[in-house]
Amino acid sequence: MSWTSKIRRVGRMAEPATPTPTNPANTVEPPTGVTGSLQLRHVDCGSCNGCELEIAGAFSAVYDAEQFGVRVVASPRHADGLIATGVVTRNMHQPLLNTLNSIPQPRVVIAVGDCAVDGGAFAGGYAVVGSVADVIPVDVRVPGCPPSPAEIIAALRTVTGR
Repeated sequence: MSWTSKIRRVGRMAEPATPTPTNPANTVEPPTGVTGSLQLRHVDCGSCNGCELEIAGAFSAVYDAEQFGVRVVASPRHADGLIATGVVTRNMHQPLLNTLNSIPQPRVVIAVGDCAVDGGAFAGGYAVVGSVADVIPVDVRVPGCPPSPAEIIAALRTVTGR
């Protein structure tokens, strides 16, 4: 038996998606104009890269965040929202503001990880401006150090409604 005939015989093997999360504490209305998908620009404001690894895992083949209509894009001009990780350092304060101002309105801001949510272990550091919420308005918070890909996807699904 050839491998192509085995593929045809077995068919597609995928697990069904989990039910849509209905956590009223983290649920936000999708931004107006965003229908069925969410394009996000990621900004690392000064993290240890733990959250970046988990975000990469959320978009990997195992968790596949794209099946819920979420993509990471390279340009803030193509984005519907911002996903920020880490505490805002003095060097990243202005680039964060520039990126946010480049994303067209309406937009959604998602803070991923304890550092982005409340400063985490780096709060009060000499090179730290503050958490992401201290610098810009945050719509969705994903706590954890680092949060798992499943938690990140659950938060993203509250925005997309899928």
